[in-house]
Amino acid sequence: MGSVQAGEVPHYDRNKELKAFDETKIGVKGIVDMGIEKIPRIFVRTQDEFTEDLAYTDAAKDQFQTPVIDLQGIDHRRNEIIHEIRRASMTWGFFQLVNHEIPMSVTNEMIEGIRRFHEGNVEVKEKLYVKDLSQKVQYDSNYDLYKSRSANWRDTFRRRLLNPDPIDPQLLPDTCRDIVVEYWKHIMSLGETLAELLSEALGLHKDQLKGMDCTQYLIFLMTTAR
Repeated sequence: MGSVQAGEVPHYDRNKELKAFDETKIGVKGIVDMGIEKIPRIFVRTQDEFTEDLAYTDAAKDQFQTPVIDLQGIDHRRNEIIHEIRRASMTWGFFQLVNHEIPMSVTNEMIEGIRRFHEGNVEVKEKLYVKDLSQKVQYDSNYDLYKSRSANWRDTFRRRLLNPDPIDPQLLPDTCRDIVVEYWKHIMSLGETLAELLSEALGLHKDQLKGMDCTQYLIFLMTTAR
């Protein structure tokens, strides 16, 4: 092996470091638990990236505000809500829903369940660590690891859902199995309501989009950042 002289910059093989990180199959949480004292270079963003992001943020911060759709009192405010959804869809193409009746207790337990998974058994995560996005249950760190300019300091547990034929709950880690199934039921109910509202916003019968299976495919992305 060659030595590095004083003042020289050590050779940096980015692909080698990416591959080494990927092959651990333990993600960011895993390497933190191993006791690293310095953030690996693959996660360090360049000044150019920061400059680009700051320029975009400064240009957009005074212009952008996510449309918020309040579903409270939907039985009495349906036409008003439909109008708000139509306007948000036409201007921004997305919106945030509030007062959607998913119980806070369910949401909180969902957060705790995902935390238990990310803090849990390494062997469980290793078995789920795959890059194939078609897998029904998947754990990874940076799906675009080999394409992005810098890696994100985060891990993701992904579940692909099909309704009315969901995956076998036994494929889910036991640390979050029950709450993910419960949360999925609430999400599908909300999805059907939203499909009705979008149909009416388009001037269609309220069951039009539901009949086209627009609520049959969902992906849960359950991410933790260190």
